[in-house]
Amino acid sequence: MFRIEAPKLIASLARITRDVGSAEELAQDALVAALEQWPTAGIPDRPGAWLMQTAKHRAIDHVRHHQVRERKHAELGREPAEPLDMVAELDDELGDDLLRLIFTACHPLLSQEARVALTLRLVGGLSSEEIARAFVVPLQTIQQRIVRAKKQLADARVPYEVPRGEELVPRLTSVLEVVYLIFNEGYSATSGDDWVRPELCEDALRLGRILARLAPTLAEVHGLVGLMEIQASRLRARVGPTGEPILLLEQNRARWDALLIRRGLDALAEAEQLGGGVYTLQAAIAACHARAKKPADTDWHRIASLYAELAQLAPSPIIELNRAVAVGMAEGPAAGLAITEALRVTLADYYLLPSVRGDLLAKLGRNAEARNEITRAAELTGNAREQKLLLDRAEKLR
Repeated sequence: MFRIEAPKLIASLARITRDVGSAEELAQDALVAALEQWPTAGIPDRPGAWLMQTAKHRAIDHVRHHQVRERKHAELGREPAEPLDMVAELDDELGDDLLRLIFTACHPLLSQEARVALTLRLVGGLSSEEIARAFVVPLQTIQQRIVRAKKQLADARVPYEVPRGEELVPRLTSVLEVVYLIFNEGYSATSGDDWVRPELCEDALRLGRILARLAPTLAEVHGLVGLMEIQASRLRARVGPTGEPILLLEQNRARWDALLIRRGLDALAEAEQLGGGVYTLQAAIAACHARAKKPADTDWHRIASLYAELAQLAPSPIIELNRAVAVGMAEGPAAGLAITEALRVTLADYYLLPSVRGDLLAKLGRNAEARNEITRAAELTGNAREQKLLLDRAEKLR
């Protein structure tokens, strides 16, 4: 529950304190208070509201302490900061706190890696371990990025606001990347007992739609929204009655959300009309699946072509792995397997590489090799549901 509520707490507290580091600490203080009080007092009817109220009381104390310190500095001949009207801050409902938080965390003074890591931590509620897996970098690297980023923002007194005019466009690239990474964590959780976390997808979609209203002439904003709408349309079909994962080609397509698909296709059309880009190409790939009434209707040649175009525009081993899947479906498993050979070094610790290789090997009748690859994929994944799925697949190859 705290993981769901934490981004909202931090966003509201950052508006009060003007410091994302302090906001995160205050949110964690509220969690500690809950852990101390709820075992004896009982869980409140509205636990999220309880946490918010507790955190805001602590924020008021924090701001008052800061203002007292500023007055003391003024007495020593220093100019105090403009005092905050705490009541107005607490009651301010204008704008979107999460959107302000994400733009603050994506400020240009931070490196792009730091922007993404910090926003995933504060807005996505992801642990440092999950972020490290998402970037395929050491845990210590992510932890250092986050600590340095919060200090930089605090030292520079970065304003807590959504940029306007000429400042908006340069900030959007990393913001879009962050929004999509948040969505992906909800669509396919990197760890834990749940394969999907719909609340993260909903947060990402809401932020994407707000961005589309902020920058209606930018193709990639609409491309990302289209991609997320179409992907989100499958959420209900991605899990079975007990939460078990259901892969794309095995899903009941009648459970796909037709409204989200229609919204996604409309956003894709808008993006293509405006020029398109990386997210637009990915949305076009998702649209190929959305338009197929049954798996056999999927235009895999078109998907493989789109992945080839995407690889030219934004070279990435992950894109190449996805292209291998599409080529395997369009031209046969041997062609897809050949593409994966070049990825065995760059994606050595990425669980989807042996998972894909295992599927392709199984289709070629090389069951022993396929079983070994899929077992390795199960060892590499941090998600319990996905691990069980992979181990069941490996067992069937005996």
